[in-house]
Amino acid sequence: MPDSETGFPRSIGAPATRALVAAGYPEPAQRARVPFSELNALHAMGPKALRFFQESLEVVDMSLG
Repeated sequence: MPDSETGFPRSIGAPATRALVAAGYPEPAQRARVPFSELNALHAMGPKALRFFQESLEVVDMSLG
């Protein structure tokens, strides 16, 4: 279930959410435009957060760039 303030899934955790916002991806609509390699390079975006992030995209028929 997405967080009502950020739109990102709560399962990815607060540090990963802050990393996404700090990297310039504050809006949920920007999710699919993010290249996997760029997400993987962000501090706090480990394998677990990336998996949850990808799963949240699949729910709305999107995927990572």
